[in-house]
Amino acid sequence: MSRKTAIICDFDGTITNSDNIIAIMKKFAPPQWEKLKDEVLSEEISIREGVGEMFSLLSSSQKQEITNYILKHAAIREGFAEFAAFAKNSDYPLYIVSGGIDFFVEPLLEGLVDPDSIFCNSADFSESAITILWPHECDHLCENDCGCCKPSVVRKLALEDYRKIVIGDSITDLQAAKLADLVIARDLLLQKSKEYNLNYKEFSDFHDVISILKKLEEVTV
Repeated sequence: MSRKTAIICDFDGTITNSDNIIAIMKKFAPPQWEKLKDEVLSEEISIREGVGEMFSLLSSSQKQEITNYILKHAAIREGFAEFAAFAKNSDYPLYIVSGGIDFFVEPLLEGLVDPDSIFCNSADFSESAITILWPHECDHLCENDCGCCKPSVVRKLALEDYRKIVIGDSITDLQAAKLADLVIARDLLLQKSKEYNLNYKEFSDFHDVISILKKLEEVTV
C-alpha cells in the first residue's frame, strides 16, 4: 500500500499571486513598514514581531477599506481551484497554514477549502490601532517566534504516517519545509530549498503542482 499524502500549503504569495500583507502595507501604511519588512526577510526580527508592528501602524477605523481593497485586488494563482479539487478527489488532506490574517484569508478561500483546514492569524479591531492575535503560536520545539508557527501546526496535525508536502514561496515557509518529504517552491523558498539541500520541485502555478503530484503518484504506485 502506498504511503498516504498530506499537503500543507501557504496562502500569501503562494495561493495568491502576491503577498496580501505587503499589498496592504504599500497601500495604507506609513513608510516605516518597509524597514520592518526587510528585517523580517533578513531574519533580523521574528515574523511575529515584524507583522505585529506593521499592522500596529494601521488604524482600526480602516478595517472596511482595507478589507474591500484586498478582496477586490487579490488574485488567486492560476489552477488553484483545480488543485483543491484534485487534492479532494485524491483523498489528500489539504491544510492552508498561513501567516496571513483571517479577515482576508477566509473570504478569499470560501468555497475552495474546508474552513476547518485553515490555520492563520486573526485581527482585533477594537483598539485604535489594529492588533494581530496569534492562535497558532510556537510549541516547545520552536523558538523562532513565528506568529502562526507552521512547523508547530504540522506537528499538531500528527502527520507522522503521511508523506508531507509543503507548498510555499517565502522565508515564512522554511521551517515547515524542513519537516517535509517534498517541498514545492517558488521565489525565496525555492532559493532556501536549494541552500538547505531540501527535496524540492519548482512551480509557477497550481497546474504545475498537479503535474508534480501526479508524477509522484506514478512513482509510488
